[in-house]
Parts: sequence; structure tokens; C-alpha cells
Amino acid sequence: MDLKFFKKSRNTFLFLLLFTIVGVPVFYHLVKTEDKLPIYNPADVNPKLVDESVRNKTKNHTVGDFKLINQNGEVITNKNYDGKIYVADFFFTRCQTICIAMAYNMSELQEHFKNDDEVMFLSHSVTPVMDSVPVLRAYADAKGVIDGKWNVTTGDKKHIYDLARKSYFAVLDEGTGDEDDFIHTENFVLIDKDRRIRGSYDGTKKENMQKIITDIELLKKEYAK
Repeated sequence: MDLKFFKKSRNTFLFLLLFTIVGVPVFYHLVKTEDKLPIYNPADVNPKLVDESVRNKTKNHTVGDFKLINQNGEVITNKNYDGKIYVADFFFTRCQTICIAMAYNMSELQEHFKNDDEVMFLSHSVTPVMDSVPVLRAYADAKGVIDGKWNVTTGDKKHIYDLARKSYFAVLDEGTGDEDDFIHTENFVLIDKDRRIRGSYDGTKKENMQKIITDIELLKKEYAK
């Protein structure tokens, strides 16, 4: 046997073994991409969805402070959603088109997460004058809303419309929130525990609900680290 060849082969083998043990994991760590949801700022979104006053903002966007009234006549603010992942939408109780599918799909999400204290839901009426507390209470009962889990809310119209356009980027049309203004949107918006937008979905499509469920689970893992 050629001892010189054996020594050279042994050195090559040791090098390959060392590379496998050390190099491969390092290489994998460098090239792997983490399964993490994006964080959306106004500049990342279709400009038609964003109020002109915030359209060029490129970082640190969060949902603004809000003050609303829910189906029980209780004041609901952003404090009620501190430390929560939530899905927000905009509806009105008399809607006979997209809101029917949206309410059904939101109730399905609520059912999936009904025992999960990290996840909540928030619906804003776009016809707050007509959607009084008694009307919202009847609507909530009809849709299976769980109090404390899903707030269906009314409030000041301009405040709600500003939230849609300046915080959630949920509507394509422009307006001032005056008495002639009206928004109608199918968007469900996913908000994380830091009040940041992490996803937007067509709330009329049942197949999107599984995507929302998956994305919420991703967010929960992100906060668990």
C-alpha cells in the first residue's frame, strides 16, 4: 500500500468531514429565509388605498389611536387590543352584498380562534348613524359574535373613515368622512401586537380564511421567540 497516498487521502477526508460538520450548517444559516410576514408601511401599499397625508411614509407605520362604541354600548379603544393580534374590517348592518360573506367568514375565523386569548376581531360600521348600539346588538346576535372576542362598533363617522384611509388602508376611494362620503370595502386587515399591518385579504373569499389562519399562526410564532 502507498503510504503517501493514504496520508493525502486521510487529509482530504478530514477536510471534508470538518466542512460537513461546520461549513454546511453555517452555509444553510446564511442562505435560509425565515418564514416571516412582511410589515406594511404606506409607501408599500397601492397609493390609491392610502390617504395623501401619509402616502410617502416608508417606516414605523402603526394603526392610530381609536375610540369606538361596541354592541354592548361599551367604549372600545386601542387599549382593548394591546398585546393582541387582530383582524379588522369595515361593514354596515344593512349591507346585502359583500358584507354577508364577510360576516360569515369573520365568524369562521372567530370560531377557529375562540379559545385563543391572543387573537381578537374588530368591525367598524361605515354607516354609524344608522348602526346604533341596539342595531349592532341585534346584528351581533344574528352573526354569533362572542362578546370580548369580536367587537362590532359604531362611532364618529369621520374618525372611522380616517381609520380606514390613514391607518388600515382598506378602501380605494377618497373622501373626507362628511355626510355624503361612503366607503364599501371587502378587505380584512391583519394587525400584529405592535399595531402594525401584516396582511390584507379579500374577506369575501372563503379560501382566504385559511391564509389568514396560517398568517396568524406565523405571527404567534414570531412573538413566541
